[in-house]
Amino acid sequence: MRDTATKTATLYRMVMPGHLCPYGLKSKDLLERAGYEVEDHELTTREETDAFMEKHVVETTPQTWIGKERIGGYDDLREYFGKEVKEEDETSYQPVIAIFAVAFLMALGLSWTMFGSILTLRALEWFIAISMCFLAVQKLQDVESFSTMFLNYDLLARRLVRYGYIYPFGEAFAGVLMVAGALTWLSAPVALFIGTVGAASVFKAVYIDKRELKCACVGGSSNVPLGFVSLTENLMMMLMGVWMPLKVFVLGW
Repeated sequence: MRDTATKTATLYRMVMPGHLCPYGLKSKDLLERAGYEVEDHELTTREETDAFMEKHVVETTPQTWIGKERIGGYDDLREYFGKEVKEEDETSYQPVIAIFAVAFLMALGLSWTMFGSILTLRALEWFIAISMCFLAVQKLQDVESFSTMFLNYDLLARRLVRYGYIYPFGEAFAGVLMVAGALTWLSAPVALFIGTVGAASVFKAVYIDKRELKCACVGGSSNVPLGFVSLTENLMMMLMGVWMPLKVFVLGW
């Protein structure tokens, strides 16, 4: 980190009746947490903001100065303090980690409520079923984008384009029924079918064709690499598609 002995900073940010710049607030908070006394200048009109940007030859606000050195916007300020700055197209597993972690905790909570223990087989079933629901919601936020990305690798969607639009509804449908433990005769075949086709598609694209693609498993705008995560999602659906009818119709549990 650079020398911060002055501990004073000057910040210009937009604070208009119809728009409060979030990055301006973040910049102010970052400076204060770093121990700086902030000279906070609020740009309250469009004209004032445009005049400021023209004067300092900048295209965006907020803008921060430390001493006489212009640091720049919020990302520049983070970089100045040695903090991580994510690239726009940077790959990230954070959405997947969040989904699986929350699904796992919800499954444990349900198991504790229903059975007084977190160490139950039902907890594992709930974990997979809830994960399916969460992943389906990610896709359903923008089905058009998901279906477009899905066409890059799914074998069935390439032959039947409408399948890319149906897939997230099928995953949500099967997941909800499996959470409830209802209509296993219907939910299991759906999960087994889409899971099997999905697993075969991912395996071919990644491990046979060696293609580097983005995974559509958490929606069409994700930056998750296609591979282990999507394959895991499909294998979990296949597992549930086999296990649930086995439990109900063969074992009678």
